[in-house]
Amino acid sequence: MINRPKILAFAGSTREASYNKMLVKIAATGARAAGADVTYVDLRDLPMPIFDQDLEAQYGLPENARRLKELMITHQGFLIASPEYNSSVTPVLKNAIDWVSRPQPGESGLVAFTDKVAVIMSTSPGALGGLRGLVHLRSILGNINVFVLPDQKAIPKSIEAFDADGTMRDPQQREAVENLGAKLSNVLAKLIA
Repeated sequence: MINRPKILAFAGSTREASYNKMLVKIAATGARAAGADVTYVDLRDLPMPIFDQDLEAQYGLPENARRLKELMITHQGFLIASPEYNSSVTPVLKNAIDWVSRPQPGESGLVAFTDKVAVIMSTSPGALGGLRGLVHLRSILGNINVFVLPDQKAIPKSIEAFDADGTMRDPQQREAVENLGAKLSNVLAKLIA
């Protein structure tokens, strides 16, 4: 493939043993198998202060927000696994999106999001697998000019769904999640051809 799609994969969790980190890595495997170059980033490695416009006015964009923004700009697609907190997205994910959306001199604030393509997924210990949070994430991303593909997965009972090493116990579920990554890769390949 001459123009290999570039995909950024991350989870809206900073917990070291996060099931959503495990989930997005499985989707990334599918994207790589379909021909994409995938970069995985852990938001735990990019801590940011809570968004505060006064803080931004005094100090500018935090260094880690700048690093994440540069990564997002240089990738055409996103694989995002989002835990569900109180029926919505996590604070760390929303905070990262808020910081990255801030305009720098000479650019649109949404430069990291406009015309990007995303696939979203979640897993949780509950019976809905984080589905309610995906509704909010889809809305947030759509409102900042990201094309969110209709395909998504919400894996219930995460404690039972994953082994300690991050593999999914059910091969059909694993294949479905890998297919999410492959779908994003294939769509991006057609768009950049």
